[in-house]
Amino acid sequence: MPTLASATVGARLWLLVEYTGTWPSRLENFELPQEISELVRRALERGIRPQLIRRPGRRTRQREQGIRVLVGYAAGERPWLASGVIAGPDDLDLDALVAGVVPESCILEDEPVFLVCTHAKRNACCARIGLPLARSLAELPDRVWETSHVGGDRYAANLVCLPHGIFYGSMSQAAALAAANAYRSGEVILDRFRGRAGIPEPLQAVEHFARAHTGERSVGAVAVESSRMDGDVTEAIVRCGDVRLQVVIEPSAFTAPCGTACAETITTYRLVSLDRLTPVRYATLALA
Repeated sequence: MPTLASATVGARLWLLVEYTGTWPSRLENFELPQEISELVRRALERGIRPQLIRRPGRRTRQREQGIRVLVGYAAGERPWLASGVIAGPDDLDLDALVAGVVPESCILEDEPVFLVCTHAKRNACCARIGLPLARSLAELPDRVWETSHVGGDRYAANLVCLPHGIFYGSMSQAAALAAANAYRSGEVILDRFRGRAGIPEPLQAVEHFARAHTGERSVGAVAVESSRMDGDVTEAIVRCGDVRLQVVIEPSAFTAPCGTACAETITTYRLVSLDRLTPVRYATLALA
């Protein structure tokens, strides 16, 4: 099953809240303790993606002072991640996060964080496949969390790399470890790569095909400079390292192998054309 161009589009700002109690099927139903529900509500109002997190294997509530949170800014060329322990919702300035500023109650993290979806109440496959995967990543101490629904249940197990919001799907233990280690080195692996969150799916596909053509692995080396749509066809100019490409794609339907349990068909994308652009050299007129 193709995974490309399937990362969650509406997730450029993140709020991760540690909660080891029972996760509801949907966070937006606010079936959580009052302080956690208030944080989720404020995040949703501001277009921030809320996620519940817990350490792999931990199911019992801890008696701790305060609420552990992580906030992520995945927009732009310099994404960041920050963490803190707050007394309550009023101690976390989410408006600062929207503005791209680290809230005063948090401090910047210097290592990435990896989320594995294990949300059984959304899809049993996420827990069945995700739980052992999260536990298997124990060699990345304090950087791995189980998380609530991230989108794309049919791609379980799902792995999200923050702060960039890099999504991988259909992960095995070996694939997840390889992807995590690559991300720690500032790179992506195209195998099982779903895309970068917060970017429209057609442009995720454009990036995928540009990387596949050039072999570019650096997280920040690929950028869509311009794009336009003509019906279902998307044409884009992409910078990929030192190379500029013209990439044209169109939707393509794929039948899910598990049938109606996940979806009858999945929309993916196929490459129509890809051309390397010749650099333009401007002649400078000599002044008389």
